[in-house]
Amino acid sequence: MSKQGTRNVLLAAVAAAGVSAGVALSGAAATAADMVVGVSWSNFQEERWKTDEAAIKSALEAAGAEYISADAQSSTAKQLADVESLIARGADALIILAQDASAIGPAVVRAVNEGIPVVGYDRLIENEDAFYLTFDNVEVGRMQARAVFAAQPTGNYVFIKGSAQDPNADFLHGGQLEVLQAAIDSGAINVVGEQYTDGWLPANAQRNMEQILTANDNNVDAVVASNDGTAGGVVAALTAQGMEGIPVSGQDGDHAALNRVALGTQTVSVWKDARELGKRAGEIAVELASGTAMTNVSGRVAFKSPGGNDMNAVFLAPVPITQDKLNLVIDAGWVAKDVVCKGVSGGVAACN
Repeated sequence: MSKQGTRNVLLAAVAAAGVSAGVALSGAAATAADMVVGVSWSNFQEERWKTDEAAIKSALEAAGAEYISADAQSSTAKQLADVESLIARGADALIILAQDASAIGPAVVRAVNEGIPVVGYDRLIENEDAFYLTFDNVEVGRMQARAVFAAQPTGNYVFIKGSAQDPNADFLHGGQLEVLQAAIDSGAINVVGEQYTDGWLPANAQRNMEQILTANDNNVDAVVASNDGTAGGVVAALTAQGMEGIPVSGQDGDHAALNRVALGTQTVSVWKDARELGKRAGEIAVELASGTAMTNVSGRVAFKSPGGNDMNAVFLAPVPITQDKLNLVIDAGWVAKDVVCKGVSGGVAACN
């Protein structure tokens, strides 16, 4: 009988006995020699997810678990089907990078009802039965705003936010405003543009930035962009107008973004070491599939979500990488020096 068939038999037996399906199946998974962890990616085309995947695979391999995955290719409908497929393929735990945090809800409920633990990876899934693993995104937003504000404490600001369907976009913006609101209220900063970026896609960020520049006759002094992909779109729009070099923020430590930091076209990339995030995701998935209660996961903290859910979470610490801190990512083996320093003529300590 297939693993899924065995799971269905167990569910029937559990239901007949009036016992919690989740508890029973967690116990069953704990003794399985062939544990399978399924990962649902929202859009595997983005550079950083390949780093995350390698770390997840490494953690699962160390635990003796099998890795299976699916790529939703930025489609919410496909991601729902992907999760169904991963369940059918016998996943004992799921790691889900949600394309749309609301739309993924029914798939998460389906998994939980079958006793399959779910890790909401990097992006919040509003379900108290899903474990939340991410970096401290409010602090990421603060770090972005601090770096841009230090470089440009007055003038016309633009906010290029993330996807409206991703709660992280609002966590980030909330952190940004914690730093900048006083200057906005005083009039030192004038917000002349603010736009969500559909799907976090650089092309959409570039289009939004182009429209804001046109509306303001290019009178923009700083841009708080919420990740490195959107920052890349912003820098492309600025460069087309001969405005490269004004302060721009980002996050993720994308290699191209770190090169922009060295070149001076991006002010900061808040580095979230995806190797650590992926490693912890694999470890947590194995723990949960083995029957460990969410409250007993190593490093777990209680988290009250924006939707009012009492959740279990692990938050990792980010690091802001400005031009004077590029050595940190190079020394950590995150990126090669020649990649960071490509085209840099001088004046950057890490490139000397």
